[in-house]
Amino acid sequence: MEVAENILEKADNLFHKYGIRSISMDEIAKELGISKKTIYQFFKDKDDIVYKMTQRRIQNDKEEFSKAYEASMDAIDELINVSLCLRKNLNKINPSLLFDIQKYHPSSWDLWMDFKNNFMKGYVLKTIERGKREGYFRSEIDSETLATFRIEQVQMSFDDKIFPHNKFDFAEVQMALFDHFVHGLLTIKGHEIYKKLIKAQVNV
Repeated sequence: MEVAENILEKADNLFHKYGIRSISMDEIAKELGISKKTIYQFFKDKDDIVYKMTQRRIQNDKEEFSKAYEASMDAIDELINVSLCLRKNLNKINPSLLFDIQKYHPSSWDLWMDFKNNFMKGYVLKTIERGKREGYFRSEIDSETLATFRIEQVQMSFDDKIFPHNKFDFAEVQMALFDHFVHGLLTIKGHEIYKKLIKAQVNV
């Protein structure tokens, strides 16, 4: 399985750098220094590569997000750690990647949507509930609504019609949306904690 893993690794790098549609099976084979026939011994077609790449990427993201949550001291720290994790991952992504998956690879898109709407939203929901219990988030907010809103914010940042990529920095858009989202959650007590944590991050 080492050859198959190498193929996925190279395809993942190429797709994230240039987008999926612009990369052919011939280019993947050339980058690896192998024949296209060798690739077909492990994958049915390009769609199969995209599907397994998406599975692989989602599993890695799940592990990173879980570690970020486990290392957090409180709900505010959770949101900050996850946003840093998200920013690190987004810096490596060509924004056209998700557009290509949505338009040309529906099975892979279903994987992404399940990850977004269940795993990611589930974690945000738990964090909001934790923050309300700790007194850092406003008790009157609707956790389900805000968790849904946060996840859709992330999705929205990928849309070139809303944030043209020649005008907006992808990671900076994410952080601006995150900062706005957090300030809508915080109590006075939460604001003080948030300012301290952000200042500590800046000074690292």
